[in-house]
Amino acid sequence: MIMKNLFNFCAAAALSVAFVSCGGGQQDSTRDAKDSNAVKMDSTGSDSSRGTSSIPTSVSKDDAQFVVNTANAGMTEIQAGQLAQQQGMAKDVKAYGTMMVKDHTEAADKLKTIAAAKNITLPAALSPEAQNDLADLQKKQGKDFDKAYLDKMIDDHKKVISMFEAESKSGSDADLRAFADATLHTLRHHLDEAEKCDKMMKKM
Repeated sequence: MIMKNLFNFCAAAALSVAFVSCGGGQQDSTRDAKDSNAVKMDSTGSDSSRGTSSIPTSVSKDDAQFVVNTANAGMTEIQAGQLAQQQGMAKDVKAYGTMMVKDHTEAADKLKTIAAAKNITLPAALSPEAQNDLADLQKKQGKDFDKAYLDKMIDDHKKVISMFEAESKSGSDADLRAFADATLHTLRHHLDEAEKCDKMMKKM
């Protein structure tokens, strides 16, 4: 019995570490990625003294920030989706979380390929703000969790869709514009499904 309780405690602690411990007090990986990209954009060609090489001129500062912000948003949706799978009460919320993990993992893989080709640094962890949001979400249970999760998904996707629309129309790099344009359909579907789930929850 003691061993079982110890296992449960360790499992809970591991989940807490995954979503919370990389928050306050630690460096901002998103900011570090943006700083690294700024250095690469200021360099001309290869800078052997710092071990860096430049980002292609087709990529603007806004493009690079779009990539970093998208990576951060994608990681957020994946981890929030994992929470929904574990803590969601409604079947539809759990299913939505599963969809988030699947779709945003696929989008993240595509983004990583483009970023590698363009020599754009991606954040290694969530931004402190995203970490805090997930920590707050993790504390909720039952219907409170479901409502908070859907509210977050609606708000997050509205912001991300706006960001992707801007990149699709005004991005300097053709590959990033194509990525943004191709991903918009999925993001709009996510927003529609979150809003449908939210309306259903309010009727219950």
